[in-house]
Amino acid sequence: MAGWELTQSLRESIYKYASFKQTSISLRQMVQFGPNPSPGSIFLASQFIVEELPIRLAKKVKDLENAPLGLSKTPSTVIVKNWYAQSFEELVNLPKPEISPELKKLLENKNNTPTMDMGESQIPKASADEGKILHEDNTVIDEKQNPVHNESTNPAINNIFSDDGIIVRPHHSFRKKIEESIKSKSPTYGKNYYTPTNMNTVWPKEVYDYNKSVFDALSKIKRRHDATVATMAQGVKEWKSEHKTILVNSSIQTFLDRFYMSRIGIRMLIGQHLALNLAQQKSPKSKFSLFGNSKQKSNYVGVICTDCKVSEIAEDAIETAKYVCEEYYGLYQCPEIKLILTNNEIEFMYVPGHLIHMLFETLKNSLRATIEFHLPILKQKMIDENPNLTPEDIDINDLKFPPIKVIISEGSEDIAIKISDEGGGIARSEIPLIWTYLYTTVEETPILDSDGSNSFRAPMAGFGYGLPISRLYAQYFGGDLKLISMEGYGTDVYLHLNRLSSSSEPLP
Repeated sequence: MAGWELTQSLRESIYKYASFKQTSISLRQMVQFGPNPSPGSIFLASQFIVEELPIRLAKKVKDLENAPLGLSKTPSTVIVKNWYAQSFEELVNLPKPEISPELKKLLENKNNTPTMDMGESQIPKASADEGKILHEDNTVIDEKQNPVHNESTNPAINNIFSDDGIIVRPHHSFRKKIEESIKSKSPTYGKNYYTPTNMNTVWPKEVYDYNKSVFDALSKIKRRHDATVATMAQGVKEWKSEHKTILVNSSIQTFLDRFYMSRIGIRMLIGQHLALNLAQQKSPKSKFSLFGNSKQKSNYVGVICTDCKVSEIAEDAIETAKYVCEEYYGLYQCPEIKLILTNNEIEFMYVPGHLIHMLFETLKNSLRATIEFHLPILKQKMIDENPNLTPEDIDINDLKFPPIKVIISEGSEDIAIKISDEGGGIARSEIPLIWTYLYTTVEETPILDSDGSNSFRAPMAGFGYGLPISRLYAQYFGGDLKLISMEGYGTDVYLHLNRLSSSSEPLP
């Protein structure tokens, strides 16, 4: 960012966009592109993205400038704010496509909509009633009744005190007046991310050129923000150090919940759009395709898997967590993790990247708790059996730790995953603290590079971000993450994933 600065004119433009209302996008809408999307649909989606993302980026800049209790002034927070401002500037200055009358006619020809290469049952169908979807069993589900649409029940949106049930709600009549005044001004009001176009059309070069320019811009923005979580964590550490406090204030906690939930939405939109572009097959009818001829799995639409096999994702998360654990503790083999399935063929539509992240973070916690709780107990047991031994004589690889269980169950509304360990549990007084950012039981937290570099390896523990961020990932598509502990024995973590694919983004 050398030489770049947030000018007053740019700040005014940012605050103008920050007043616009965001447009929520559902998982169902994201998968309507199909595994091989039409270049025309990508073109229209690119226009939507270039109008929608600046609104979201602007809100991030405004929020960071108004972060509570001096958090906005920490050096790392300023770095993150400037990243969002720079990305905003690049998108609003991106040249708009010139749409000729011929191209406009092609884009409006929707008689032959894209076909799916997967079973139609994989994608929920739109019903005749707006706001409802028709599932494969012909059950009509009212999206407006989905809890994710009720902002007052979403702790990541307006719950000032985390997990204590106290909700602060703005005055509804005032909110309604504000929303009505900005609806007509919002660039994306009334628009959809997905618009069907003719699959059999030979699209002109202008379509591919614009798709490529948006792809390149989003790729650059995505790389810029890769280190946002680590850099913002550094900003919170700086704030804690300046204020000489150990715990995060409730207003900081609420701000960070909103910040990271919003970031998940931005990353999801960017990642999905980049993946849809990469999924475009090289058309034999056109020489202008610029994304190659890479083979795309037929059960993927962008980053969304239409038949995500939960057991396979769980196995990947287990292997990754075991590898990190073995490297951290110097183990030949870490504690056993048993995978228990109530049904071997549990599949549903989800984002595998989100799921593996949540499982990996919770499994790391369970492995660490199991080892560190039982290590002194098992060593003492060996010394009792052989008094000539000292703790230093005992190799950790000679100890037998109790297993961790991962139980996966399928319900009519959600997929539930329970991770159960015997790691000694958590004291009741500490349970509310585990959802706060940068709370950790590790004595020395990992060092984060001050320049925001994200080249470090994922630590076994110490960030204090694993559970709070994982809960936001679960809530993003209507699920949740809960924890029940028995101090002196162990902890059960329950991950609930919405399987109805009907929820929209929880936008403030």
